[in-house]
Amino acid sequence: RHPRGRPCTGGRGRPEEVFQVTEDIVILHRADARRCAELLDPVAVVESVLRRHADGQVLLPAEGYMAWNNSQGAYSRSIAMLGALTGSDPVYGLKLINAAVSNPAEGMERAGGISVVFDPETARPRFIAEAGYLSGLRTAAYTIASLRTLGPERIDEVALIGCGALARAHLELITRYLPDTTGIHLFDLDAARSAELRSWTLQRWPHLTVSVAPTACACARAAGVVVFLTVSDEPYAGLDWFRPGAFVAHVSLDDLRPDVFAGAEAVFVDDVGLIRDNPRRILGRLIQEGVVLPPDGTAADGGRALNGTLGEVLLGRRAPVRPTGGVVVSNPFGMSVLDVAMVAEVRRVATETGLGQRVDLLGE
Repeated sequence: RHPRGRPCTGGRGRPEEVFQVTEDIVILHRADARRCAELLDPVAVVESVLRRHADGQVLLPAEGYMAWNNSQGAYSRSIAMLGALTGSDPVYGLKLINAAVSNPAEGMERAGGISVVFDPETARPRFIAEAGYLSGLRTAAYTIASLRTLGPERIDEVALIGCGALARAHLELITRYLPDTTGIHLFDLDAARSAELRSWTLQRWPHLTVSVAPTACACARAAGVVVFLTVSDEPYAGLDWFRPGAFVAHVSLDDLRPDVFAGAEAVFVDDVGLIRDNPRRILGRLIQEGVVLPPDGTAADGGRALNGTLGEVLLGRRAPVRPTGGVVVSNPFGMSVLDVAMVAEVRRVATETGLGQRVDLLGE
C-alpha cells in the first residue's frame, strides 16, 4: 500500500501486496507489570521453562554485550538477550538490560531496560514491559526453585550479601514461598544501604528478625542459606565462610573463590554452555581452564564435574543433592528464555485485565 493506505499498482495495473497500515504494540510500565505478576506463580513459570530447556525446547542465541566507562569512569554495560520457547506453544522475545555501577549513587537502580514479546507469525514486536522489576522477579524465582529442589529441608534463616534491588526481589519471594523463614541477615559494602533494606523489610514483614552483619563473612556464617547479590568482579568468599550443610546461591558474577566449587558437595547450573562460554564469570573461567568439567566429566586432582542443571533435576534426569555436611552451590547464568517466558505470562494477564497502553508505531 501507499504510506497512507491507498493501493499501489505494478506495471501491468495489478495491485501489489496489500499491507497492514497499523503496527500496534502494547507498553506496560512497572506498576502494571507488578499488578500482573501478582496474579502469577513466578516460580511455577520458571520451573516450567527449566523443564522445557532440559527437554531441548528452547532457543538461546548468544547475547549481545557492550561495555564502556561513563563520564564518572564507572563501568557501564548493555546486554541484549534473545530467547524463545519452541514446540506447540512458541514464544519469542528479547530482554535489553543496561546498567551502570554509578547509578545507585545517583538515586537510580543499577540496572534497567525493557522486555519484548514478538508475534510468532509476523515477527513484529507486540508487547513491551519495563524489565528491571521482571528481571529481578525471574532471578529471585530461580533462587526459590533451586532452594525447593536442592536446599535444606527446613529453611529458617537466610543471608543476603548485597542489598540492592535484587535483594528486595528475593525478600518478596522468600516471604511468599518459604514461610518457615524467620531470620534475615544482611550485608552490603554500603552500610546505609543495609540499614535501609533492614527498615524496608521490617515495615513489610514485622514478624521477621532482621540483622545487619559487620562483614560479608559474618553474614554468610549466620545462615544455612546464603544468596550473593553483588556486582563484585573479584572472588573473595572461600569455602570456610559457610556452615556445614549450607546452600549457596551464587546469583552474581564473581563472589566465590575456586575452592568453593572444588570442595562443594554439588554444583548445579541453569545452562552449561552459557556459563562455559562466558569468561567474565568465575565458573566460566574454571570450566575453560579444565578445573571444573561439564556433568559426567572426569576432572584432574583437586577439580570436579558439575552435577547437572536444575532443569534436569526437575525432569528427574539428574539426582537432586541437598546439603548435608558440606555445601551445595547453585550458579545460574541467567537465561534469556526465563525473561521471555515471564514477560509472555505478564502479557497474557495484561490482555485479560486490560492493562497497558496501546501505541501504533506507524502513527497512522
